[in-house]
Amino acid sequence: MHHFPLMARFNTWVNERLYESVAQLSDDEYQLERGAFFGSIHNTLNHLLVVDRLWTGRIKGVDQGISSLDEILYKDFASLRVARRREDERLTELVEGLSEKQLQRPVSYRRIIGDGVEEARVDHILLTLFNHQAHHRGQVHTMLTQAGVTPPPLDVIFFLDEIGQAGRPGTVADTPG
Repeated sequence: MHHFPLMARFNTWVNERLYESVAQLSDDEYQLERGAFFGSIHNTLNHLLVVDRLWTGRIKGVDQGISSLDEILYKDFASLRVARRREDERLTELVEGLSEKQLQRPVSYRRIIGDGVEEARVDHILLTLFNHQAHHRGQVHTMLTQAGVTPPPLDVIFFLDEIGQAGRPGTVADTPG
């Protein structure tokens, strides 16, 4: 089954909710070094945008000009938020246009970490991209909590409920056997 359009829409939804929580912070709190892998909330959110652009560029065969995984594309929250929204729109458009054959297509790319050329299928790249987002959004969630901001629930099931696609009691999904 082709879940990538659903995951792209979820990705947009959860990023918007997370950014709304981040917007509650002062700039000092937002930029504060917190000991996470990329340091601050700002740097972590920039990293997510960098990696999304890197992977989608590879799928499209377009060099995004990214040379480092800790590259800071935007120095302030407002600009980064606008760029995140645009990237989420582009990602959704990309995955909605992919056929099963295109999902199986191998993509060759040059590694950023280490040397050499690698190859991965488009569907595996997308799995990596969405998993990577969840990993680092969890770090941002932790940093927000440390800063005294409690983000709303960010799980897929809450998204499905909001868009009216969550299972309901008594449906086939709840029937034993």
